[in-house]
Order: sequence, then structure tokens, then C-alpha cells
Amino acid sequence: MIEKRPFAALGGADHGWLKARHHFSFANYFDPARASWGDLRVWNDDEIAPRSGFPPHPHADMEIITYVREGAITHQDSLGNEGRTEAGDVQVMSAGSGIRHAEFNLEPETTRIFQIWIQPTERGGAPVWGARPFPKADRAGRFVTLASGLPEDGDALPIRANGRVAGATLKAGETTEYELGAGRHAYLVPAVGAVELNGVRLDARDGAAVKDEPVLRITALEDAEVVLVDAA
Repeated sequence: MIEKRPFAALGGADHGWLKARHHFSFANYFDPARASWGDLRVWNDDEIAPRSGFPPHPHADMEIITYVREGAITHQDSLGNEGRTEAGDVQVMSAGSGIRHAEFNLEPETTRIFQIWIQPTERGGAPVWGARPFPKADRAGRFVTLASGLPEDGDALPIRANGRVAGATLKAGETTEYELGAGRHAYLVPAVGAVELNGVRLDARDGAAVKDEPVLRITALEDAEVVLVDAA
């Protein structure tokens, strides 16, 4: 089963400094049919204007993964962590028992991110933040795990969830596959370019909710960059 969610049909909001599209119910956008997908709770497509951003605010009991598509995001939190994550790289925040953080675009150009929330396997625990570069060359033609709570993914940024976030870059005409376990939920979005997923065309920033498809076969119709969540 593949449910295509065209970018133009997503919920959203325009706050001036922030233009957001929501693949799932979020803030003032509510669709009971799109409250979550397994343990995947949020996938926001955010455009953040230069010299602006999210002021300090709290989170608890959520795994928050930020995939930077263009520009860079600068993180600060109540633990004293600070860091700048550039396009193609990933940061992870395990909110645990509670943390306050701010995310700013300090760059002279617009920053574009995917913000992904996955429900943790357990509540509480000490909050943690981390970031890591993931060179696109390492993802050429294949999926690479970026963040994961699965035991076989020791090289990825850790999250406290029964799931993983993976990314791949594909040249036009290239095909890669991803095996989806029984009962798992996948959600795939091309950050750039158009792809075909098991015969379903997805243009840039369209979403696809997938279940009961043992193998995901992704063919790039043009040069593409894709992000995938595999969750319980």
C-alpha cells in the first residue's frame, strides 16, 4: 500500500519568517486521517528566512531529527550545546525528560529543512543532542542510515526509537531498493528531484506513506535526493 501525499495538498502555515508544510497534523493544521504513521508523528517541510528562527521553547518525550536540505541551522539548548548543521547533514535531539532549545538560520540565505519527530520507545531519560556530517558521496546510489534506534545501525546518530532515518542520492535513471520489514511503516520524501516508488511517481517534496510493501524500489526520474523513515 502506497498513499501519495502531493506537496501542494499538504497542510501548512506562512508566518512570514517561516513557511511550513505539514505531512501530518501539526499546530493549527489537523487532519484525523494524518495524525501519525506508526511511530512517526511529524514531518515538517520548513523554509526559514535569513537571520530568523525558532526562539527557545520546550520539548519532552520525543525524538526530533532535523535534515538540512539547503543552507544551515544553528542549534542552542538548555544543556549548553551549540552547533551549526549544514545542508545534507543531520542533527538529533532526544528530548527525554525535558529540554529547551532554539533553532536559528543565521545565514544570509533561506534555510530549508525537514523536521521529523518519532515517538520514543520509553518516556523520560536524560535529554541529548548530537549532529554529524553525512557526505552525499557516501549515499550515492544507495541508502545510508542517518539516525537510528535499531541495534544493527551502530554507525548512525542514535535515537531512542524503534526506527531509522535513511537517505540516498540518485542520478537520473539509477535505482536502489530498501527492504521493509513486516508490520513496519515507511514514509519517503524526495528532497530534490522526481522519483518512481514501486510504480508511483513522486515529485520533489511529495510524501508517500508505505505499508505492506516488502521491497521499496526507487528509480530516479531525474537527479534526486530522497529521505526515508522506517518506523514501527
